[in-house]
Order: sequence, then structure tokens, then C-alpha cells
Amino acid sequence: MRAIVIEETGGPEVLRPSEVPDPVPGPGEVLIDIEARGVNFIDIYQRGGLYDVPLPFVPGMEAAGVITAVGEGVEDLSVGQRAGWAMAPGAYADRAVVKASLVVPVPDAVTSEQAAALLLQGMTAHYLTHSVHPVAEGETVLVHAAAGGTGLLLVRLAKELGARVIGTVSSEEKERIARETGADEIIRYTETPVAEAVRDLTGGEGVAAVYDGVGRDTFDASLASLRPRGVLALFGQSSGPVEPVDPQRLNGAGSVYLTRPSLAHFVADRRELLWRAGDLFSLVGEGRLDPRIGGRYPLAEAGAAQTDLASRRTTGKLVLV
Repeated sequence: MRAIVIEETGGPEVLRPSEVPDPVPGPGEVLIDIEARGVNFIDIYQRGGLYDVPLPFVPGMEAAGVITAVGEGVEDLSVGQRAGWAMAPGAYADRAVVKASLVVPVPDAVTSEQAAALLLQGMTAHYLTHSVHPVAEGETVLVHAAAGGTGLLLVRLAKELGARVIGTVSSEEKERIARETGADEIIRYTETPVAEAVRDLTGGEGVAAVYDGVGRDTFDASLASLRPRGVLALFGQSSGPVEPVDPQRLNGAGSVYLTRPSLAHFVADRRELLWRAGDLFSLVGEGRLDPRIGGRYPLAEAGAAQTDLASRRTTGKLVLV
């Protein structure tokens, strides 16, 4: 089968198409014929060595397709069933073996592209808005990179929960997309200081939560945008890692909370995994959530997809098909 195999860390050039043996599922595993794969920043972190992964490896942490074989002991998944997964490697390939405990059924109302666009970033948006800081109706939250893949999903889920959403974007086109998704207010961070604009939009109070997947470039503004006892959920670092922080800054900002969560800790229990995925798929089936596909690339062009994602010029979700 075809697979992108990384033999050494580096730039997009290390994403080399190869022919490798077909995988075979062992006990507790399933084999999935992949139809669509999500492209995520974690793929870039692993490719570049920021996140340590044993070499060689097949990247890609999210995909959807059809189960073609099941291993011994698998009882709740079957051959021919449409399914997807997140937070397990091997998606940049024609087929992958995945632990059954990580695989979720995909209903008929959801396409494989939608599932691949939803599972990692959608469940990230779900745990951030339902668990890290459960959004309350009527409160105001700030979403950085509001026109990106996770940003758009955060905007949509926060609006579903009744929040007023302020989003940050870099361009007129991204502002249009974020507003179409439901953002109430937009800050062009290239033109206006973010924290100052947040204070103006909230009557000086600040926001209940900041959902920040950007990291180094936005951290100070995120901290300064919070109301007293607000929550800064730093869930990514697309601009680079944040410098060490003196905890006294949290006191000075109003006894605020800082957390660096990861999806893996919020789907470790299968019941929780199925709840999050099921919520997202139900919203899609009801027409209340439509993941925006910002670009489709052949598997062999994985390097181009990652380059475009890292440029931060894209909107929505990039998928390999």
C-alpha cells in the first residue's frame, strides 16, 4: 500500500511517499481503508521533532473510512462499518491498523471528509467548550484564529451553548468566514491591539475564557483579555512555544486560571470519546454544524498541505483525499 513514511525529522521534504506492506490487525484492533485524512498542527510538530516520535513512522493522527478487518476480541465494531479515529498515528496511508478503543462509528449522515475534518479539531473544540471551561449562556469568550479549522468549530460550538463570541483574524476574507460561522465580534489583530479591543467590547470587564491555539504570539494579549477568575485555555502553539511564565502574573491578571490541555486526556475513557464524537456527528446530521473544508490534497502532496497549514493563510480544515 501507499504511505508517507518519515525516516528523519525535518521540513516538508521528509514526507516521502513509499510502498509498504499492508498492515494486519491484531487483538483489539481494526483495519480501516482510509478515504479522508485530516491535516493538523500536531503532524507538523511531530515531523519537525518538536514532539518526539520514534522513527520511522507514518504521520497523521486523524482519518475516516471503512473497516475491512477486525482483530480478536473486537465486539462493538464490524467489517463494512464506516468509522474514524483521532489521536493515533498512521493516517497518511491507504490503510491503517488502529486500536478499536479509539475508533468511533461514523453515521450515514456524515461523510468521510466531514468525519476527518471533525474528529481531532472538533473533539478539541468540544472538550474546550464543554469541559475545560464549560461555556455558560450569555457569557463572552475569545477565540483566536477564528477562521482556522479549530477556530471555526470553537465559534460554532460556543454559539450553540449561547455565548457571545469575539474572534481574532488577520484579513477581511477571514473575518467574513468567521462571521458567517457565528462570531459576534471580530478583531483584526494586524490592525488593533487585541486586549485593548476586548476591553472596549466588554465594557472593561474582559472575557470569561480565551481559547488560544496560537501560543507565543498571542499569550500576553490572551492573559490581558480575561475577566477576574477567567480561564486561559492554551491548547496549541502554532506560532511557537510560550516562554516560561511567573505564576504571579496570574494573580496580577485577576486570579485567573491557565491550563495547557490535550485532547488525549479528554477522550481516554471510551464513553467520553463516544459522547464527544456523537455530539459532533449529531450536530452535522441536524444541519447545525458544517465543517468547512479549506483545501483538498492528494496523499502524495502531504508536504504541500502541511506547508499551507503552517503559513496560517488557510481557512477551515485541510484534508488529504
